[in-house]
Amino acid sequence: MTETPVLDEVLLRTATEWADVDPDEATSAELRELIGRAEAGDEDAVAELVDAFDGTLQFGTAGLRGRLGPGSNRMNRVVVSRAAAGLAAYLRQTGGTSVVIGFDARRNSDVFARDTAQIMAAAGIRAFIFPRHLPTPVLAFAIHNLGTSAGVMVTASHNPPDDNGYKVYLGDGSQIVPPADADIASCIVAVGPVGAIPRSDDYETLDESVLDAYVARAVSLVAPDGPREITAVYTAMHGVGGEVFIRAVRDAGFPAPDKVTQQFDPDGRFPTVHFPNPEEPGAMDLSLAEARDVGADIIIANDPDADRCAAGIPTADDWRMLTGDEVGALLGWWIVERGRAAGTLSGVMAQSIVSGSLLRSIAEDAGLGYEATLTGFKWISRVPGLAFGYEEALGYCVDPRAVTDKDGISASLLMLEMAATLKAEGRGPQDVLDDLARRFGLHVTSQVAVRVADISLISDAMARLRANPPGELGGRAVTSMEDLSAGVGGLPPTDGLRFTMDGARVIIRPSGTEPKLKCYLQVVVPVADDDVPAAKEAAALEMTRLREDVSAALGLE
Repeated sequence: MTETPVLDEVLLRTATEWADVDPDEATSAELRELIGRAEAGDEDAVAELVDAFDGTLQFGTAGLRGRLGPGSNRMNRVVVSRAAAGLAAYLRQTGGTSVVIGFDARRNSDVFARDTAQIMAAAGIRAFIFPRHLPTPVLAFAIHNLGTSAGVMVTASHNPPDDNGYKVYLGDGSQIVPPADADIASCIVAVGPVGAIPRSDDYETLDESVLDAYVARAVSLVAPDGPREITAVYTAMHGVGGEVFIRAVRDAGFPAPDKVTQQFDPDGRFPTVHFPNPEEPGAMDLSLAEARDVGADIIIANDPDADRCAAGIPTADDWRMLTGDEVGALLGWWIVERGRAAGTLSGVMAQSIVSGSLLRSIAEDAGLGYEATLTGFKWISRVPGLAFGYEEALGYCVDPRAVTDKDGISASLLMLEMAATLKAEGRGPQDVLDDLARRFGLHVTSQVAVRVADISLISDAMARLRANPPGELGGRAVTSMEDLSAGVGGLPPTDGLRFTMDGARVIIRPSGTEPKLKCYLQVVVPVADDDVPAAKEAAALEMTRLREDVSAALGLE
């Protein structure tokens, strides 16, 4: 039974003091109205007030991310100002002298960016701020382009409309990893009252030259003499990637894609989707309808801050969206093919451990290095000699020398180039996937995710699995169980379990951003007698059995 929240004197005083110092009139007024309702006995208002001050929004390797609103457990100008002051102190301690700040089109993103610029400037850190909302990969590029000590991107990527976030990069262009996250968090804790944080307008607003350089770099990835005939449908998912992607497509010489107009202009409300993520059910419905109408060759989608890329392709009787692993395999294959043709094939291909393993076969067959990392581009981007990296959640790094992060714009350009080249040969992306299946086996991946109301259920489930691991999953004997919290294979420790079977694999881990337990499943089925359809049918049946067994093993449904 859920306990009734209590409005005690400490909470009331904390909330009132917060409203008094909040520099944002809107959230201050929102908080005062909430306090008034709570004092009048509104239990919903009391519950919201309790949650708003239930601890402090924690700064970690993802920076900050949370719901917009007043309170220490929300994204607002007080929390962001303290984060900016803490980051400025960390930069001064570590010899940092400059920072570039970008922002997307979500509510208050521009305000949080300006607060950061003012606080950095007052702390003696040279601060550059974007002239307008732009994609996250432009910010990652700007760190290298300008040679700054750090970068800040105000974005919640593909989170719900009521969220925002604060992503921090250091001078190598990668997102922060331990111990920098903990060191910055300590500096944030040491920040005094928000009203005492110095501010200055002595920051620099960038012109369009950084964006120009980014687009030119992205376009340079495309071979100048390759085929250009392609009919594409594109959605920006109400984000900030549309204008930049269309410009890059034009400059690269491709025909302008058919835009999903209802989702093209930036709109932080995301009115046509329940969740602005191309992977979510229904999010791509408008794009699929447009592709059918115009007879397109490919669908390209970016998420709201354009650091992710999704793709859809026609089938024998309709359309389907590719999985993140399929896009990763296609891009890996295409980069190998381009490198072979140009005589420049070298480097290392990398992916997160939860992604499908087909890329490993592609890399090793090409004589390239291969590495698996923990989940997140903060790890993938740090692989020495990286030529291409990806994670199954639609993140792809195709130009690590210029953008040390996932880049949905550049990845989308390479998908267009690949599709146009294949079209000129009378083939398509599915033909490539089938060829890879014949050569390396049909790799099929899927997920099981269980959301819980009580977060303790996740740790309980992990403890049960560690104590009593299943001996069989999907009809296959479990040959090994690895506890990733012990730092398996030279990886940093992380909470997770990896079960290996003959021709199958399951990784189970708690989500780092949501109250979910996430399971990553893979089966690999040999293709006999070049019969790909038969292999697909067999893999579908095996995946169904694997999903059922994993769901049962979790004990949460």
